[in-house]
Amino acid sequence: MAAVQTREKRILWILSIPMALLALSAVYPVYFTINAALKTRKGYVLDRFGLTTDPTFVNFSQAWNQSRLSEYFTNSVVVTVGAVIALLVVASMAGFALAILRFRGRKIIFITILVSLMIPVQVVLVPFYRTMIGLNLIDSRPGLIIAYTAFFLPFSVYLMTAFYARLPRELFEAAQIDGANLLRVWWHIMLPMGKPALVTLGILNTLYCWNDVLISLLVLQDQRTLMVGIAALRGEYTTNVPLLAAGICLAAAPIVLIYVIFQRQIVNGIAVGAVKG
Repeated sequence: MAAVQTREKRILWILSIPMALLALSAVYPVYFTINAALKTRKGYVLDRFGLTTDPTFVNFSQAWNQSRLSEYFTNSVVVTVGAVIALLVVASMAGFALAILRFRGRKIIFITILVSLMIPVQVVLVPFYRTMIGLNLIDSRPGLIIAYTAFFLPFSVYLMTAFYARLPRELFEAAQIDGANLLRVWWHIMLPMGKPALVTLGILNTLYCWNDVLISLLVLQDQRTLMVGIAALRGEYTTNVPLLAAGICLAAAPIVLIYVIFQRQIVNGIAVGAVKG
């Protein structure tokens, strides 16, 4: 018995080494970014990797004010909130229809949605851009909201369909017997019962929209979102690394906070999508 316990301890120690290295590889970039943001440009050049002994917050104020990150932050908040609300409403309605209702072509629509998840965004950028120009939606916040809604809708519909498919159909049939129409069934029954999936979907879509650079760069030209503004802090020949690191910290702080608070819901939502109803 003692020999078996000794062997198990050795195996755990052996497994802990690569796990510790993996954790270090994830933590070190965070340490490096925060540490660099607290240095002056001269201090960073003299000692790039050492721990700062004289921290300063000048880079944060300069990035926020002089580099217009406050304006870009507002743009990101507006388009992210607008896109997430649109995605939740449309995905919830579509998921309810595909999971509960019975109509011709329902399976074909769902299969089409699944296939669209496999298409890379880069493949459709040219027709997407031409369509946005034709609709006069370039360089406008509503245009970016519509673009985010279109690109992230397939996954959102899939997740809500998977969740609603797990609910008993008797709830829908009982509401119909009581005389409720489809809109009332969705609003009073499906929407409240779908709250766990909606919370998860809202968090995931917030992460997607907030961190996006490619779609935002195409749609907003004179204006910018926060992530595009952070990318613009890099110079053509030289880069003020402490200023760039401070911008990255400012951009990542809201997302890190959201993830820390709602990480359980994110994991549960992914598990929901993996279960067949």
